[in-house]
Amino acid sequence: MSRTYTRDRFTWLAYLFLAFYGYFLNAFGPITPFLMDDLGLSYTVSSLHFTAFAVGILVVGLGGHLLIRRIGRWWCLWLGAFGTSLGALLLVMGKTPLITIGAAFLMGVIGSLILAIIPAALADHHGELRAVALSEANVLASAVSTMAPLLVGWCARFLGNWRLALVLGASTALLMYLGFRGAAPPASAASQPASTAAKHPLPRLYWIYWVALVLGVAVEFCMIFWSANYVEIALGASKASAAQAVSVFLGAMIVGRLLASRLVLRFAARRLVIASFLIASAGFLLYWGANSILLGLTGLFFTGLGVAFFYPLILSLAIEAAGEATIQAGARATLASGVAILVLPLVLGRLADAVGIRPAYGVVLLLLAGVYLIIQFAGRPAAADPDPILN
Repeated sequence: MSRTYTRDRFTWLAYLFLAFYGYFLNAFGPITPFLMDDLGLSYTVSSLHFTAFAVGILVVGLGGHLLIRRIGRWWCLWLGAFGTSLGALLLVMGKTPLITIGAAFLMGVIGSLILAIIPAALADHHGELRAVALSEANVLASAVSTMAPLLVGWCARFLGNWRLALVLGASTALLMYLGFRGAAPPASAASQPASTAAKHPLPRLYWIYWVALVLGVAVEFCMIFWSANYVEIALGASKASAAQAVSVFLGAMIVGRLLASRLVLRFAARRLVIASFLIASAGFLLYWGANSILLGLTGLFFTGLGVAFFYPLILSLAIEAAGEATIQAGARATLASGVAILVLPLVLGRLADAVGIRPAYGVVLLLLAGVYLIIQFAGRPAAADPDPILN
């Protein structure tokens, strides 16, 4: 690295935006047992909240870059923040699954503008230190995300209403605007006409990393969305304790992403992803095979510690492979998250209805193996062919 990493007002605002988005995204898992009880839902129907959110992410991944170019990153960021808050309020007021699932879709389709903009904006702003910026942003996002299950469980246990955790989160959008409304994002390819950006299509190597990103995100959210149910049913914890147990995974991700932000200054991102695969796999095997809460939570911690490296480092590799096409890369990376969240938690939920949640969780091992194989393949010279295959 040839320059010192600095954090200006926009850098901090970008971190906060990603943390805000992460809080709501990671709240869905802890609130699922409460929604199932309140509305009388099955695993499959309750998983449609994740599906609706993911469909919203897909919409942004496919066409969000067009809106961003038309009205600019700045206004899209605030649209994402206030739109997410509106969706959260609709969710807590909903009395039928139609309303709550619709609110989840609104949060996904508007809020995911944040996910499309922040990685590309940080990459443009910090250049060769993009991996540090993305890792640090995800450290803070993980830290704030850990508060979601804690607040859901705390509000349910001591205030008698889990919905207050979402109301509190929704109120922070206004506080962010009042404190940082002058910290504009850097100029980038996002402000260029579409014809200019079209000269920089995404290369084959980007899409190889994109597939790994899909699988890595799928592992993360299979754990986040369903671990509360797993800890309650397979390990025998109470509902409130199981909701709070998700914080073990998210807390481990804080530690892992903090380590990633430091280690990436000394080691290649690809090597770190491979090492993290080994940690995540060992942790998941312990979690999956545990017959006690202590062993299960220990495995959950090490799973989170390993999985924490996946998203920021694979995303950094993908954006690096994209060259100058950072706005397309950011939007298509959002598409990867949408595909992962749309398909895999729903598949796991359907399997859980059919065979039980413990056997269904075996799908996570297949996802971890896929990440490892793709990262190994992407490091081969033949995989780095720069010819674009998809725009």
